[in-house]
Amino acid sequence: MADQYDIIVIGAGPGGYIAAIRASQLGLKAAVVEREHMAGICSNWGCIPTKAMLRSAEVYGHMAHAKDYGLKADSFDFDIADIVKRSRGIAGRMNDGCQFLMKKNKVDIIWGEAAITRPGEIKVSATKKKPVEPQHPKPKNTLGEGTYKAKHIIVATGARPRVLPGIEPDGDRIWTYFEALKPEKMPKSVAVMGSGAIGIEFASFYRSMGADVTVIELLPQIMPVEDAEIAGLARKRLEKRGIEILTEAKVSKVDKSKTGVTAHVELKDGKSKEIKAEVLISAVGVQANSEDLGLEKAGVRVEKGIIVVDGHGRTNVEGIWAIGDVAGPPMLAHKAEHEAVVAVETIAGKTVHGLDKSKIPGCTYCEPQVASVGLTEAKAKEQGRDIRVGRFPFVGNGKAIALGEPDGLVKTIFDKKTGELLGAHMVGAEVTELIQGFVVAMNLETTEEELMHTIFPHPTLSETMKESVLDAYGQALNI
Repeated sequence: MADQYDIIVIGAGPGGYIAAIRASQLGLKAAVVEREHMAGICSNWGCIPTKAMLRSAEVYGHMAHAKDYGLKADSFDFDIADIVKRSRGIAGRMNDGCQFLMKKNKVDIIWGEAAITRPGEIKVSATKKKPVEPQHPKPKNTLGEGTYKAKHIIVATGARPRVLPGIEPDGDRIWTYFEALKPEKMPKSVAVMGSGAIGIEFASFYRSMGADVTVIELLPQIMPVEDAEIAGLARKRLEKRGIEILTEAKVSKVDKSKTGVTAHVELKDGKSKEIKAEVLISAVGVQANSEDLGLEKAGVRVEKGIIVVDGHGRTNVEGIWAIGDVAGPPMLAHKAEHEAVVAVETIAGKTVHGLDKSKIPGCTYCEPQVASVGLTEAKAKEQGRDIRVGRFPFVGNGKAIALGEPDGLVKTIFDKKTGELLGAHMVGAEVTELIQGFVVAMNLETTEEELMHTIFPHPTLSETMKESVLDAYGQALNI
């Protein structure tokens, strides 16, 4: 069987399905190949279900402090099965919504595993990978195994949890985010290996629900990609909540038993420490799904498992494109979505700016939240920039105090000569919702003068953003 398309996308995650939709909007005949679940890891096992669980933890935490708000909640508890059920239900809605969007935009769904046989052609075979949980009913118009042709092929196969030799997840005592999202019972103690966004979010969730939590990080700083000052404040808040954090620490070996694990940890001073817990969550990053796609046979350049692309998603082989996690860091859903639009519009002949990685925001939805965009203070100095740095604490903001959230900081970094906003870094309540204001400002090439003359609504947490800008120029008004 052969079918001709303008674009075939391999992978229906946040990059893949957006690419197919944009192609259809531009009048191109498009299909998407998916082997496991529509909407990808993000909606099924990442961004969305984790936020659902973190929301449950947030509400539970507020209930514990009801008295601080003049409320009475003397008796309350949680059911982990119901928390998981809610989370999985939300993931299911996202899955169904993606299928609806495919139908609405007249995008064909091809179910199975795809491999590129040559530029312009793929072969789809039956899925060999066993799904983590039963699949939702497939759409009636789903196509199956066979050979399909397209003028352009976009690889959007995403990534999977990275596995360390000797510490392989077993689904029982050593978990990845798959198992961490579906605990059959609430563990009393959890060790988390890795302090990136995934590790810290799970550490935050399980601590909120009462577990003893230890985080083990190889590098000197938790949340290594964040500004050191912001990461340091986040660490203090996490430790205040009772989370033990070990930095410059390496898990050398893990012993498993019927009741738990013992992680043997090498510390920076040469000493060792044993961390005992019911489960160990391995959160040491992800690796791209670039195997078994026929890339080598097609001549596509791959380095360390990452498909090499330019700023528009082109590979070195004409007609083959790559977007999202498989095309390299930062491995974020919103980066994949943007790359999808850029690649498809380029294919359609539109003039479009390439991806600017310096303006991609990052968010961690722990308690406290952390969000950032652009250069850290250290990176700006490494580049030899002459900078101004502004800071404004949440304790100087009326809305933060009214919310009972006075612990937080907004930090802004400007080029002293030009007034260009180089970076913004935030820790505190709802900062993941605030960061987009700085992202828009950077994309519009806003200067400090324009930000200082912008009227921010009162009372809002967003006022901390303006005050941080004012502080960079010695004009802060509320601190």
